[in-house]
Amino acid sequence: MLARRGTVALTTLALVALGLSGCASAPPGATDDGGGGANANAASINVQLGVDYLQQGNLALAQDKLLRALREDPHSAEVHGALALLDERLGNAREADKEYLRALHLSHDAPAMLNNYAVYLCSHGRPDEGVHYFEEAAANPLYRTPWAAYTNAGVCLQSVHRDAEAMTRFERAMQSNPGFADATLDASALDFAARHYVQARVRIDLYLMSYPATPDLLLLGWRIAGAQSDAGGQQRYAARLHKEFPHSGQERAIELAAMRSSD
Repeated sequence: MLARRGTVALTTLALVALGLSGCASAPPGATDDGGGGANANAASINVQLGVDYLQQGNLALAQDKLLRALREDPHSAEVHGALALLDERLGNAREADKEYLRALHLSHDAPAMLNNYAVYLCSHGRPDEGVHYFEEAAANPLYRTPWAAYTNAGVCLQSVHRDAEAMTRFERAMQSNPGFADATLDASALDFAARHYVQARVRIDLYLMSYPATPDLLLLGWRIAGAQSDAGGQQRYAARLHKEFPHSGQERAIELAAMRSSD
């Protein structure tokens, strides 16, 4: 998911949205020659391999696999979406844009491809276009996680300091799925930054009453309680963090803060 994170996580999200992480081995019959079905199958495998190399930072091998996939199935939205990621990593912004648009056309504006292109746009200084595509994905009835797209739109807007607009997207995400922790966290973090402590803490506590805690939410609750000079509240968040997420980075952050305050 996406907030607290900026463009790095936005780019990572594109890989996740494509569903292309991990390697695969070719099943019998998936060769470079033969029928169209076999070619499409081979292309899909090469895309998987290419994206895996891309994630490892081996751009030369990634390019080899993806160009092979393109030869095997030049009309595959998956292939063109992966080539867009490669072009992005290679710094070929214009070619990446073309590949994303080609993938969108071939997929008939599939929600995952809309999301991927939105990630690209937000990562390259085009937030209004990115938000448009995120919201188009969210509005598509075939998209199973519209709350994620709304949250991504909020993060995109937050990255260019349009916090009020970002908050409206986080609120849409929470309306779509009240149990989506990222949206609750991002909205509460915005309120915390604006010193709207009561509103931020109420939102977190209402979430924690109904849904499983996350270490980030508990840490943020602890920080808000500290800003309110509520030592008892801080102790409750810290105790829950210790019980449910022992040895986590968030628990360690509280321990370090306590050590500094005692010096």
